[in-house]
Amino acid sequence: MVTPSKLTCSATSSYRWTHVAIGGGGYVTGVYLHPQQRDLVYIRTDIGGFYRWNPVDKEWIPLIDHFGLEQSNYYGGEALALDPNNSNIVYIAAGKYTASWAGLGTIFKSSDRGQSWTKLKIDLPMGGNETQRWLGERLAVNPFNSHVIFFGSRLNGLWKSLDAGATWNKVTSFAGKPQVNIGITGIVFNKNVSGLVYANAYGDGIYKSTNTGISWSKIPGSPSKVNRMAIATNGVLYVTHASGVSKYTNNVWSNITPTNIGIENKFNALAVDPNNPNRVLIVYPQYACKTNNCGVFQSTNGGATWQKKKHILKPQVPWWPDSYFASATSAIEFDPKTPGRAWLTDWFGIWQTDNINAEPSIWSNYQKGHEEVVSFALASPPSGSLLLSGVADVDGFNHSKRLDAYPCKQFGGENSPRFQDTYSLAYSESNPSRMVRVGGNRWNNTYTGATSTDGGLTWRKFLSFPQNTIPLRVAMSATNSNLFVAIIDQGQPIRTTNGGFSWGKVSGLPNGPKGPWYWGQPLAADKVNGNTFYYYSRGKLYRSNNGGASFSIVNSSLPSENWSMLKTVPGINGELWLSLNSNGLYRSTDGGANFTKITKVDRAYLYALGKPQTKSKIPALYLYGKINSTGNGASGIFRSLDRGETWTNIDTPHKTIGNDPNVMEASWQQFGLVFIGTNGKGIYYGTP
Repeated sequence: MVTPSKLTCSATSSYRWTHVAIGGGGYVTGVYLHPQQRDLVYIRTDIGGFYRWNPVDKEWIPLIDHFGLEQSNYYGGEALALDPNNSNIVYIAAGKYTASWAGLGTIFKSSDRGQSWTKLKIDLPMGGNETQRWLGERLAVNPFNSHVIFFGSRLNGLWKSLDAGATWNKVTSFAGKPQVNIGITGIVFNKNVSGLVYANAYGDGIYKSTNTGISWSKIPGSPSKVNRMAIATNGVLYVTHASGVSKYTNNVWSNITPTNIGIENKFNALAVDPNNPNRVLIVYPQYACKTNNCGVFQSTNGGATWQKKKHILKPQVPWWPDSYFASATSAIEFDPKTPGRAWLTDWFGIWQTDNINAEPSIWSNYQKGHEEVVSFALASPPSGSLLLSGVADVDGFNHSKRLDAYPCKQFGGENSPRFQDTYSLAYSESNPSRMVRVGGNRWNNTYTGATSTDGGLTWRKFLSFPQNTIPLRVAMSATNSNLFVAIIDQGQPIRTTNGGFSWGKVSGLPNGPKGPWYWGQPLAADKVNGNTFYYYSRGKLYRSNNGGASFSIVNSSLPSENWSMLKTVPGINGELWLSLNSNGLYRSTDGGANFTKITKVDRAYLYALGKPQTKSKIPALYLYGKINSTGNGASGIFRSLDRGETWTNIDTPHKTIGNDPNVMEASWQQFGLVFIGTNGKGIYYGTP
């Protein structure tokens, strides 16, 4: 049964929100240096937006963090272009996915180096996080006339603006037939010959125009699957492609692929020194390398010969292994104003060397300000570390030091098992140092979990786990740390009574949701009764009173919602909270048999429970969603200290955290401390 409660109005307060320091952890798909302005550098990322370099503090300034939940698709970096004649003007093509459910991407223009943006009148499907996102560059400004801009789309052909982006038209004279869903991936202007521009129709070949795009012709003999193009100051066109490296000069193609180096021809990143047309850099991505440290290759004679560059790494982020350098390298660029300096971007972040000509070159990874992990799980136990985080691609972290200090290591390290992803974290309420995490490796389809007896400082891999099974969420008994229940990808939930030594099926529950990209939290353990577990699915609340061996329905009158979060309260047997997105927020005090709806909550997208304020036993309640205090429904982040009767706005004005926030937790050690994980902007924390 569900009954409503009556609530009063909200108030306003101020919180300080900043990032939990992790250090990169996401794909940086391009780096851009202005040809006239020293140290003016931008990057684009696949799911984390766009940044500008602060050379004084050596940190990255995020440029679209004011885009909220409804604009999350714009955090996909499809392209970026600088106006070569005006250092204040920058354009971004923004959109994560081309699918209809994501909405259309668009192009924004800034006249103040990204401090503010104007949306332009062009809306197309864009895929900053889709296939071949490491190629480039789709967006380009004519160096002879900054009013002329080209954009190569994935699905809708070539587009052109003649008025600095105010209006756009499709270029109907372009006859390229690129591969579906990849499209026109590169456009480059010859900076010395007015009107000469090249466009890469991926899968078809390179097209050339000599009249600024009025007419186009395919270059005979062009490689079909071109990755990147670069034009030297002497007019030579260099390209990396699926079969190697080539250059085009005097209407003739030449194969300049490095030979006798014992590796395949999988080069992508490409740069030509703006001060020396014969100095060329290419990068062999580590993920495709059968030997260690394939890395950067340099030619000083226009590609006639190549030398593999030796390197020394001086990372600024302590948990980064050396193998991260040049992993799935997307771009490399010379600094046009600082001879010898070069930048490289890859799967995990950004690297810089001040002397690419040295042997070896010294590379440092500058990640301050760039936080791009995708969060799956957060845990903030009542003792021990303030935060543990489970994330995609880089395993997860125990933030045992300050939240503003980089972790020393990932979960996996030394003698602890490392996963590509950690999907869920849990601890035993009566002994929070006993923990469990589940995850695995998408790259080889192996999944399992691990337990900890020291608050997540070290981990021991499960002695067994069902094969071909993705564990999505786990809940640990409040009194028995060897007992935990797990829901799995599209299968019957499972449990163990011996800490992962053996597993058995759970009865009475529906099959789990599809994973691994699943964000709901439908499973919870009671914080007092070690035999009680709860599960929500499709409008029904299930409960187990026998340690998760079997579940039965105790409430079938709730709304059905896929985006659901179920949580229990420390010290109170049978109290649980349930968020159902636009269907609101609910509380039960009798183990789920009856729920009361918090009526002033219009939308409960995320929520968390945390340490009560001084002299109170009522947990602090935090909400990412909408509160209907005036009838209009204000959107933001809120806190209630009276179980949802009144609310205080704790958001940053005009800057609600965006990019698909997907998990929220609050500290049980420090009143007021709350965490929000995102889908590509790392983890934020707020303090009063």
